[in-house]
Amino acid sequence: MYFKRIKTPGLAHNAYLLGDKHDAVIVDPRRDVDEYLKLARENDLVIKYILETHRQEDFVIGSKEIAEKTGAKIVSLDHPLFGHSDIRLEHGERLRAGSLSFVALHTPGHTPESTCYAVFLRDVPDRAWGVFTGDTLFIGETGRTDLADPKRTREHAGMLFDAVHDKLLPLGDQALLWPAHGSGSVCGGNIADRDESTLGLERAYNPVFTKTRGAFMDAKLRERIPRPPYFTLMEKLNLEGGTPLATPPLAVPLLPPKKFASEHKQGIVLDGRDPEAFAGGHVPGSYNVWLEGMAIFGGWLANRTTPVYLVLDDLNQLETAVLALARLGVDNIQGVLAGGFEAWRDAGQPFDHLATIAPRELVDARTSHVVLDVRDDMEFEDEGHIVDARHLYVGYLDDHLGRIASGIDRKAAIAVVCSVGHRAGLAASILRRKGYQNVKNLLGGMTAWTRLELPTTKGTEHSVTTPDIEGKRA
Repeated sequence: MYFKRIKTPGLAHNAYLLGDKHDAVIVDPRRDVDEYLKLARENDLVIKYILETHRQEDFVIGSKEIAEKTGAKIVSLDHPLFGHSDIRLEHGERLRAGSLSFVALHTPGHTPESTCYAVFLRDVPDRAWGVFTGDTLFIGETGRTDLADPKRTREHAGMLFDAVHDKLLPLGDQALLWPAHGSGSVCGGNIADRDESTLGLERAYNPVFTKTRGAFMDAKLRERIPRPPYFTLMEKLNLEGGTPLATPPLAVPLLPPKKFASEHKQGIVLDGRDPEAFAGGHVPGSYNVWLEGMAIFGGWLANRTTPVYLVLDDLNQLETAVLALARLGVDNIQGVLAGGFEAWRDAGQPFDHLATIAPRELVDARTSHVVLDVRDDMEFEDEGHIVDARHLYVGYLDDHLGRIASGIDRKAAIAVVCSVGHRAGLAASILRRKGYQNVKNLLGGMTAWTRLELPTTKGTEHSVTTPDIEGKRA
């Protein structure tokens, strides 16, 4: 027996390779598939089936490419949103690989086609060994229920609640839980920061089990997780089983400073350095998307055709950055700055600075600063924020800044705050591109602010929330 959880950093995505007697299944593979194929080969496994739990919204899947390279069959529920699959199972139908059997369970709520696969061992045919839960049931949380239709968020939450109780809970407390995402995913809220759990453990503390049906539905309605714009592209690509990588990382051109300077204005520059380094000096007009943030925010700033130019601390980071963007369908990577910002500086190219400010400095200068909080709705409202701060999630700044910018002069001092400074660095770079000249990143963010026991408040005052952007929910 072989079992391997394969994580995708940044996306907080889990794929799984499970094999027995040379037959293997891969569950929810991402777009860049070489790691899966290598693992299968090294362990003398033949990938026979590719199991899909749902269409996936936050990354391009690799089902079609694995099928083409291995001859494996794509397996799904018999539902229109799995239009590309080879084997279409009805709810309760069984599939075998080696001594393992997989039972498809239709668990709508996160999305209409969401499917879980209960896994049974030949020696214990009446008790589930584990269950691949996709985005239906996470560790400590469930999937968001607003994606199919924000106006039906509460209704879908009720469907998810029923599916978990009626179809997963009967599998037994011993069943291991294998979800498609972990902590940090945009597909769920407060997912626990660990990988191991059972249905029995979840029954003791997961809100879908500890809350009543009505209370659970109300909680999901209040969740309000931003919906990244690349979700729409993911849904389109994944309806066809995904698409192969367009540009391998090694094919991205290295551009010396002079050539980078002449070409980068054709598109956008994503600077993958940490906010402190970006503040010290950066290519004018660039976005500060720290390396780990590329896997989410790269897709807020660029689409499939946007020409993208990269600035990185080290060329060893190029593969990480390119793959993070490719998983979001951002394929048009035109080049990376050879030698990084140090080479740009040494070549005498122009560069900009970004101011920073410490919490106690901001306290002393509070009356002369506008504070802009760019965390998500729940962080701003429930964890507390600086008194009189304006609020707009960082992902919405480019398109919706006007909703909170009333009365703010472009020369006004603006202190941007998030949890520690990464999202604030991105937000500050967006504001600079829009002509705001005196922008400062509050380094340490609300983490440092609260540790210093500086004053905070809670609530929605001066906030533009996700429902305000996306339309009022039912």
